[in-house]
Amino acid sequence: MRTILVVDDDPDLRSMVALALRTNGFNVIEAANGAMGVSLARAHLPDLILCDYQMDQLDGYKALAALREDPSTAAIPFILVTGAPAQAGQRESMNLGADDYLLKPFTINELLAAVNTRLQKQEAMQKRADRKIEELRHNLVSTLPHELNAPLNSILGYAAYVRADFDDLSREEVIAVMEGIYQSGLRLQRLIQSYLAYTELEMLAANPEKVAAFRGERTANLRDFVTHEAKQVAERYQRNTDLKLDLADGIAAIGSKHLSRLIGALLDNAFKFSRCDTSVQVQGRVSPEGFVITIHNEGKGMTPQQLAAVGAYMQFERSVYEQQGCGLGLTIAQRLTELCGGTLSLQSEAKAGTTATVTLPIA
Repeated sequence: MRTILVVDDDPDLRSMVALALRTNGFNVIEAANGAMGVSLARAHLPDLILCDYQMDQLDGYKALAALREDPSTAAIPFILVTGAPAQAGQRESMNLGADDYLLKPFTINELLAAVNTRLQKQEAMQKRADRKIEELRHNLVSTLPHELNAPLNSILGYAAYVRADFDDLSREEVIAVMEGIYQSGLRLQRLIQSYLAYTELEMLAANPEKVAAFRGERTANLRDFVTHEAKQVAERYQRNTDLKLDLADGIAAIGSKHLSRLIGALLDNAFKFSRCDTSVQVQGRVSPEGFVITIHNEGKGMTPQQLAAVGAYMQFERSVYEQQGCGLGLTIAQRLTELCGGTLSLQSEAKAGTTATVTLPIA
């Protein structure tokens, strides 16, 4: 049975709403003011909150703000009951962060329609979230063991080779083996760092104070910064001549550590999924929306279905294309962009390349 928390300082209206909901199969908790509503919401975690806007003790807006700041109640659907005219009421409710609004006076049918619609939307969102978690679990099981074992096996194999034949190896052969160990170690290090970064960002996203601090960071001299990061990635792939840069200067509202990971993740994919002797273009410009960074490659591209499925530990056509990495790059880039208040969009066509466009707030 779904539980609805009804918050209203008008006892007659609150009783009428509670009776209508109980008659239609809902469990109802009643609160006589906003402060009591916040306390009961935290104690019972209802499936939905129906709250009057104008109350003497903690009005609907302040109650909503308090609930949104608490991770345990932040995702509970919240319907604000308002006496404002329809269009103004809707705009005001949405501006306050409510999921929906209910205009006074309302009928029982309007009440039930608003409650059922919002619960159905919440259920659909939960199903999508569960599906994403299941996809993550599947992709984690199918890709992470290989990505951990591949470089580790290379390191062990090289080490065993040197142990067995050390006296017969030339200096050049030892150097070649050590380079193989070094490159495998770097691959393993990148995987671990990506996993830790992904975990750190997910934890940070759940903490409003840390998100606020994240958005207070800055990176200046963007032309030099992005140039340096891009050249490092190109050097790793031994494709310095494929890198084409056209960058304006500016300041972005994102810390240098996070911008480095964001640019690195997008460029890593750009080089990884394109052939040598094809260009990887990086452009940067200042626009009214923010500082816009565009990265384009001439690689195999992605289908619309693959673009829609971009996520952590997701790889595409692994049986056809050799890949290194666990598919975390784009997910980390998306999360970093969201956390700083920017946007990331991907345009791609199979066998025609991919363009990633990042818009960052200007400091």
